[in-house]
Amino acid sequence: MTVALMWEARAVPGRASDLLAWTEERVREFTERPLRRETFRAPQDRVLVVTWWDAPYDADLPELPEPEADLIARPVHRWRFESLGSV
Repeated sequence: MTVALMWEARAVPGRASDLLAWTEERVREFTERPLRRETFRAPQDRVLVVTWWDAPYDADLPELPEPEADLIARPVHRWRFESLGSV
């Protein structure tokens, strides 16, 4: 089964590059490696990370921590999705 974890944060204005660098560093610290990962700098100073794991939906998977308060303009949003297969 493939599980996707999504993590999105909005940077303080002018700090999107710093938040992106912080995020990349945290992802590299995962002790378990995801099947795949993608990191995006989105409009409005947002950073989005998506990781895919070969694990059950309820598995204890690593999550990105909350960034330092001076990097984010609002609380982090997290989602977890389970693949339903092809339709």
